[in-house]
Amino acid sequence: MAMRLPLSAWFLIGLSCAGTGQAREIIREVRISNPTRMARKAYPVVVDLHRHADGLHVRSAKVVCDGREIPSQADDLNGDFRADELAFTADIPAQGEAVYHITLSDADAPRSYPRETRAYLKLHDEKGKHPEVKSITYPGNADLLDMYNSIYGHGAVFESRLAAFRIYMDNRQSIDLYGKTSYRLEMDSTGFYTTPEQLAQGYGCDILWAGQSVGAGSFRGYQNDKPCYIDTVAWRRQTILANGPVRTVVEVADGGWIYHGQTLHMTQRYTLYTGHRDVEVDIRIDGASPDATFCTGIQKLERHSTGFMQENGLCGSWGNNVPEKSAPEHDEWVGLGLYTDKACRKEIKEDEFNYLTLLGTDADKHIRYYITVCARREKDGFKNSKAWFDHLRLWKTELDNPCTVSIR
Repeated sequence: MAMRLPLSAWFLIGLSCAGTGQAREIIREVRISNPTRMARKAYPVVVDLHRHADGLHVRSAKVVCDGREIPSQADDLNGDFRADELAFTADIPAQGEAVYHITLSDADAPRSYPRETRAYLKLHDEKGKHPEVKSITYPGNADLLDMYNSIYGHGAVFESRLAAFRIYMDNRQSIDLYGKTSYRLEMDSTGFYTTPEQLAQGYGCDILWAGQSVGAGSFRGYQNDKPCYIDTVAWRRQTILANGPVRTVVEVADGGWIYHGQTLHMTQRYTLYTGHRDVEVDIRIDGASPDATFCTGIQKLERHSTGFMQENGLCGSWGNNVPEKSAPEHDEWVGLGLYTDKACRKEIKEDEFNYLTLLGTDADKHIRYYITVCARREKDGFKNSKAWFDHLRLWKTELDNPCTVSIR
């Protein structure tokens, strides 16, 4: 009968290879428990490699559950050419658990998985080639319109199969939306500029006109009782930190932001996972006073707008708008959602254009919130405000009751 070795023995065997010239491997068990009566689909799991790789320079990884390999990705988030996090998604039954086994290796053995997310930053090119870059930085005195127009799509673009987003490269840093008809990746085909022919073929399109509003969870300063742009800075930068297949991470940074007489350095990260229409927003602000106030929110739609705000941090909006003013005959129905972390939430308030949430940094200098979106054009999506608002309340319940993840 074959002898079965305990997990600790396999761990020691992996370590013993370090002095033989062979690849060094470490095996970890990840146990995920779901406390709710709802099954969790595509639950994001992040393994901190600084804590769980025992100093190993992780160049490849494999995640297995019940004998089946699960797509994963190892991301270098600080530009030091070493992976910082391993990300994958898990399906956990209601009030159940699942166990995943991870093999971390210092061998450069890339694994290939179907692409489920995509992010890019492309330069505008009159010849239509639009070369892709990883990062771009502009000095603070750069002309805003020139900067905006120098990027194809006007800023970083990222998508899952359910929705697509872009963040404008200017002082607004507004989040714009692209709604899907069919659930697939489309940005490399349309780039937010869907042609009439593509629209007839079932592609999605730009679905939001933000105007003077905060759009869909755009981050703002707060001055004279209203949102304000990120105006006076030493430099601005956008970076694609992760480009799938499991998740995208887009970073927007502002150095030397002069805000209420203080000099701040701000880094915003927007993370989108496969199987998700919601985006995790994590903002770090260095130099802000404890009483400094910022804001985000979701806009009221131009027509047939309805929405709500709750003291527990959940806000929802639904309505109709014309996303491209040069084509007034084309309108779109849109649903927006926002949920802010209690540790940074100060106040909620409503103005002419927005459902706003006023924010301050938490003890770790961070501001965290989530945004989610839908388009009524989705074949299998939400068709009215009631269905969308019911989804938002369920979404909040899931965010309030995270799965327990233990790693050993």
